[in-house]
Parts: sequence; structure tokens; C-alpha cells
Amino acid sequence: MKTLNWYVTRGFLLAFSMAIGILTFGMTGANLVKVLDYVSQGISFVTFCKFTLYILPIILTFTVPWAVMVAVMLVFGRMSADNEITAMRACGVSIMQIVSPIMIITILLTALCLYLQVEIGPPMLGRSREMMGEAAINQPLAMFEPGKPISYENTIIYIEDKEGENTILGVQLYTLADRTTVAQDISAVRGKVFVDKEQKTLTIRLYDCLVTDKKADKTKTIDRFYSSELEFRFYYGKQTNARRIQIKPKYMKLSDLMGMIRMTKQWNRDSTKLEVELNQRIAFALSPIAFLLLGLPLAIRTSRRETSVGLFLSVILAGAFFLSIILCESLDSRPHLYPQYLLWLPNIVFQVLGAILTVRISKR
Repeated sequence: MKTLNWYVTRGFLLAFSMAIGILTFGMTGANLVKVLDYVSQGISFVTFCKFTLYILPIILTFTVPWAVMVAVMLVFGRMSADNEITAMRACGVSIMQIVSPIMIITILLTALCLYLQVEIGPPMLGRSREMMGEAAINQPLAMFEPGKPISYENTIIYIEDKEGENTILGVQLYTLADRTTVAQDISAVRGKVFVDKEQKTLTIRLYDCLVTDKKADKTKTIDRFYSSELEFRFYYGKQTNARRIQIKPKYMKLSDLMGMIRMTKQWNRDSTKLEVELNQRIAFALSPIAFLLLGLPLAIRTSRRETSVGLFLSVILAGAFFLSIILCESLDSRPHLYPQYLLWLPNIVFQVLGAILTVRISKR
């Protein structure tokens, strides 16, 4: 029996290792696209590596369950196609004995995902966002992307292109009187960006400017004039300190998140969004068990040698599971639908359906 268990475990671990390597590489790469642009603007490679390490725990909470599904579909699909499972059962070995080593490994992986989701992942994800924001400030042009707005205090800035270490081209700058009213519309041929790290200030100096000044009085007159040079200075230290004080729930540890939920309820405020965040983390963490229970009977029933069949099924099932949780999470603004409980439906459906199919197969 030890030889049989080791044979199944070895195949699972091999398939799992390859799957998690490929999936983690793919998901990490998708998150690094913008960071690579920052690197091309001068952000250090050390910062790039730190960012990768910071986002890795959260990525693993997605790729570990998915890799479990892929490994189960491949290993047990091949064993079923080669009639190995039939031969084992003919020798008196039950389905539960065959899969018991995989169940133990999956439970350990579930514990790992739970730890990553509630303790390690969220704070490190928050740190990665903070670190890249600081790195972008220290490398001025990294913040500016052609066609995308940059907001500072009551100012919005667009650029057409950037050049060299600190030059921006085709600048459009708007200063706002309030959230919906434009006070000044400034077009500049080019500009330069400077950062004072000690004073935590960002200075934007514009050249060859056409200024459209919209009066806020009752006359609503518009004045236009030309200026060879204009300068705007922003204190980004205020924004940095605000981010540090106001930690978003998705960046909190479990203890901090539960404390906020208790305080919110004591203040008689709606805590649905916080409860959704808490339940979403736990539901994601328990997904390896759901994937194992459903993937095992499907792998045995398909009985195909082709690797593509197992991969296709794993992608469809994992996609449906994650999409269902994300859709339920999007209902956090509708507390009357109880989205914090709807989040558990994918886990319940996968586990119940998987358990039923596994029992039916074991009775054959």
C-alpha cells in the first residue's frame, strides 16, 4: 500500500509543481506589465524584485487551488485511461485509499492558502502598492502615461508623450474650482518635472503655455493669454501620509479586519462590505478542497489520455468558481442580497456535487 500511495503522490506532486509554476508565472507577469514600464523609466531592479515578492502571496492563493485542479485532472485522468484505477479496485483498493495521500496534501495546501489570505497576503499587497507609488514619485516620468490623467490636489494633468529623464510633451493641465468646475485650462508645448525628496514636493514647469481662465463670478467671462513659463508645485507628502493612515480593508490582517467590523457594528453602520471582504478571503482559501472533490470524479469519468481535455476542464471549472465569487463580491453595495453569504455558494456547490459524484464512482 505504501508503494501505491507513493506512486499516486509522486505523480500528483510532479503535475502540481509544473502547474503552479506555469500559472504563477503567468499571473505574476500580468501584474508586472506596468511595473516593467516603470523599470524602463529608471526604477531600480531591486524595487522590481521586491514588488514581485510582495504580490506573490496573493497570487499563490489563486494559483494553488487551480494547480490542484490541473494536477488532479491530469493524474487521475491518465490513471483512469490506463485502467490503473480499475486494476487497483480489482485488488481491493478503494477510491478513498487511492486518493487519501492527495487529500492530506490538499488540506495542507488549504491551510497555507488560508494563512496567506488572512495574515500575509493583504499587508504585503498593500506594501507593494505603497512601494511602487513611492518609487514612481522618485522617478517623475514613471507616473506619467500618455493619455491617462494624473491627479494632484485640485489639478488634473494629461500628456501626449514624454522624453528624456524629466521632459513631458503636449501637456494639458486643468485646475478645478470644485469637483465639476474647471477654473483654468492650460495647454503647454512641453514641460519639465522635478522632485525634491527632502521636501516631498513635485514641481511641474511648463513652457509656451496658452491659458484659458474661466471666471467663477456671475459674468462667467473667459480670458485667454499666453505665458512663456508657468510653474506648479505639489506636496505629495500629504498624499503619502494619508495612504498610510487610511488602510483599505483589503490590505488589513484578519485581526484588524474583524476589529473594524466590530467597531462598525457598534457605531450602527453597515458592515456589509467589510464582511464581504472577510468571507471572500476564507472562501478563496478553502477552494483547494472544493477543486479536489469535483476534479477527482470528473477526471475518472472522462478517462481520456489527451492532456488537453484535463486542462480544458480545469480552466473552465476554475474560471467558473473564481468568476462566481467575484460576481458575488460585486454585490457588496446591496446588503439586502446578503452577498457575504452568497460568496459561499460556489464552495458549497463544488463540494456537494464533488462528494456526490465521488460516492457514486466508489460504489461502482
